[in-house]
Amino acid sequence: MSDHDHHHGEGDHDHGDHDHGDHGHDHHHHDIDDLEAAVLTISSTRDVDDDPAGDAIAELFREAGHSVSVRRVVDDDYDAIQTAVSRMADRGDVDVTVTTGGTGVTPDDRTVEATAQLFGKTLPGFGELFRRLSYDEIGTKVVGTRATAGVVDGMPTFCLPGSENAARLGTAEIIVPEAPHLTGLARRDEE
Repeated sequence: MSDHDHHHGEGDHDHGDHDHGDHGHDHHHHDIDDLEAAVLTISSTRDVDDDPAGDAIAELFREAGHSVSVRRVVDDDYDAIQTAVSRMADRGDVDVTVTTGGTGVTPDDRTVEATAQLFGKTLPGFGELFRRLSYDEIGTKVVGTRATAGVVDGMPTFCLPGSENAARLGTAEIIVPEAPHLTGLARRDEE
């Protein structure tokens, strides 16, 4: 009994959720219902008019009742990526940032390295779940995607691959369902 109580206490204090696992409604009372998203396409060849992955991400956020406050194409340069993501966290009108592109293994795939340097906290479960879901579509090729996520100054940031299918999968199946809750928790953590 004491072991059980100790474990429950850890959940309360370490994670800050008073009713974690007991009352789902309370667990979500910090959710941000109307998110402002930034969609950053990492590419040296695309523009906003030729960006199916960025289109898919923006469309899925809007369909879920959220807004897209920033839509940009960022050159696949380490400093450019890092600066762009950092600026999103400094703005007042961005709650969550999603990048698409630059998560593979070629020499110019720099999104993960540039963005991870900004993470105050990492969210490894995002990449794990994304690869698990992607396996159904692309099989063992998932070893070549380094999709990742973390929190940059209170702003959840998700780095998706550049293909439209990958962008749609990650946004629809993981980011849109979880971003309101993660954003609420990340902001609360800052306070």
